[in-house]
Amino acid sequence: MKDQQLPAEPVDADDAQQHRQRLQKLSRLMDTSIRLPGGYRIGWDGIIGLVPGIGDVVGMGISSYIVLGAARAGASKLTLVRMILNVAIESVVGAVPILGDIFDLVFKANSRNMTLLEKQLQAPEETSRGSRIELIVMAVIVGLLLLLVLWIVVRVLGALFSSIF
Repeated sequence: MKDQQLPAEPVDADDAQQHRQRLQKLSRLMDTSIRLPGGYRIGWDGIIGLVPGIGDVVGMGISSYIVLGAARAGASKLTLVRMILNVAIESVVGAVPILGDIFDLVFKANSRNMTLLEKQLQAPEETSRGSRIELIVMAVIVGLLLLLVLWIVVRVLGALFSSIF
């Protein structure tokens, strides 16, 4: 079964290239635009994520815009699913106080997603084969992360109720 591509808007090659460049700039802004002492780079996604409540939602919204842009650029369905899983992993783990914020600074879903898009557009067949295995692994990881978060919530609520009652 071949990995199908979503229909993209008809655009000429220059428009498509400019579109990918805009997505790349946004990705860099969100993930690697700030150089720390020692050369490590972070982006605004990690800083925005520090704002309780809305920070992670805003970061997820911008990451979702990049995924939608990848769909418009002609990414395959399989590549889009992998991109969505990257955003989901970053969003779920990023919701955990302190550790999630550190994870946001390291995981860099937007950069990963732009790498996926570029690989897929340059070598669609090879990317498709490798994506299936990685997709299964990522789905298992996301499932385990969701179970971990659920377990933590249940433990915290249990401790809270036991201390109240």
